[in-house]
Amino acid sequence: GFDTCLTAPQLAALKKVYEGPKNSKGEQLYPGFQPGGESGLGGWGAWITGFSQGKSLEHAFAHGFFADMLFQNAAWDYKTFNFDHDVRLTDDKMGLVLNAVDPNLKRFKSRGGKLILYHGWSDAALAPTNSIHYLQSVEAKMGAKQASEFVELYMVPGMQHCGGGPGATEFGAYAPGAKEGLSTALEHWVENGTAPAEIVASKFKTENNPASGVLRTRPLCPYPQEAQYKGSGSTDDASNFACAVPK
Repeated sequence: GFDTCLTAPQLAALKKVYEGPKNSKGEQLYPGFQPGGESGLGGWGAWITGFSQGKSLEHAFAHGFFADMLFQNAAWDYKTFNFDHDVRLTDDKMGLVLNAVDPNLKRFKSRGGKLILYHGWSDAALAPTNSIHYLQSVEAKMGAKQASEFVELYMVPGMQHCGGGPGATEFGAYAPGAKEGLSTALEHWVENGTAPAEIVASKFKTENNPASGVLRTRPLCPYPQEAQYKGSGSTDDASNFACAVPK
């Protein structure tokens, strides 16, 4: 019924979440969140909207950081945040301590370092496209060919913050069950010089429980490639997909 529809103010707020914060000049300060990751315990209910007003995890982290660390004022009100002045103040005061966005990884590369990044498209804690932006900044700083020799990014469809969600989210990143996953791929890359390509991710019938059996598998592809269905066979079997750059 109509009583389940969003009101105009709710739609305006939703649009802002998808667009991400901008300053008074309209400049993008940080990416917005992606449509599709709103539901589930690890989705917007926990992170963005909260299950009651002022109880979201984003609110807890933001208030803790700005009230306790930046402004050092327990009575600080998030509604007073200024997207011009306060953003500059935050970068000036805390950027050198907390930022991890330096694209110059030449020293890391020169000593044989390899870096695998991953991010869930349904992450409601950290905007997924920010990881893409970081990879692009490394490519811009060091050159795309140089960057490809030591850094890869895997964007995971249907994965929420670090794990969970409706997608195939078990791939040896931190949860049990994946025999060949990111950890093994990183080991092979560092020790044997074999760059990872396709990583097979699993969805267990019961979250984090390999003994429950595998519900489906899907390939994860190094960005900008994505898994594309070959056109036949079960969509629950990774072998029926191939990694390719979208046209």
